[in-house]
Amino acid sequence: MTKKTGNQVQDQSVLDNFKPLLVDVAVPLGSYYLFKDAFGMSTFAALAWSSVVPALRTGWSLVRDRKVNGLAGLILVVNVVSLLLSFVSGDPRLMLAKDSGVSSTVAIGILVSVVLGKPMMTAGMKPFLVKGDAAKEAAWERLASGTAAGSAAFRRKENVFSVVWGVVLLAECVARFVGAYTIPVDTMVWLGGVFMVVAMVIGFVVSGGLAAEPMGRMLTAEVEAAPAERAEVAVAA
Repeated sequence: MTKKTGNQVQDQSVLDNFKPLLVDVAVPLGSYYLFKDAFGMSTFAALAWSSVVPALRTGWSLVRDRKVNGLAGLILVVNVVSLLLSFVSGDPRLMLAKDSGVSSTVAIGILVSVVLGKPMMTAGMKPFLVKGDAAKEAAWERLASGTAAGSAAFRRKENVFSVVWGVVLLAECVARFVGAYTIPVDTMVWLGGVFMVVAMVIGFVVSGGLAAEPMGRMLTAEVEAAPAERAEVAVAA
C-alpha cells in the first residue's frame, strides 16, 4: 500500500475544496450562454436550466454520502424553493437573487457554528495546517481539547477563522442581491461568479493572516514543546 505524503494530502484537500466552486460557478456560467446563444432560449429559461446543476450536485452528495449534512441540506432547500418561486414569478432577476440566498445560508450556518462552539470551517482548514503529519495531528488534538498550554489562544483563532468566512460570505450575499436588481441580467450572470471568486480570495487572505498562520505557528511550537514536557514528567515520576 502506498502511503500518501503530507503534500499529497494537502493537494487532495485543495482539490476537494475547489471542486464545488468549479461546479457551482463555471458550469452554470457556461451552460447559461450555451442555452441562450446556442439553443436560443430566453434569459429566464437559460438561467433556470443553468441553475439545476448546482442543486443536483448538492442532492447527489446527500444521496452518495448517505447522511444528512445540515448545511448541504439547507443549501438544497434554498435552491429548490428559489427555483420554484422563480418559475412562479417568471422573473430572471429573482433567479439571480437566489444565489445570494445560498451565500447567506452558508454564512449564517458558519456563524451559528461558532456560537455553538463547533466552528464549521475548521474541517477545511485542518488539512492545510496538519499536512498529514502525525506529530502535528497530535498537537492539534491537544490544543483543540484544552490540554495544552496554548489551547485558549488556539481555539480563539479557530473561531476567528470561521467568523472571517462568515462575514465575507455575508458581504458577497449583499453584493449579489444588490447586483441582481441593479445590473443588467447578462452582465450579472458572469459578474456573480466574479463576486464569488473575489470573496474566496479575500477570505483566504484575511483568514490566513488573522487565524491560519498564527495557528500554524502554535502547532509548530506545541510539537517542539511536547518532547520537553514528556521528559519533565518522566523526571518528576
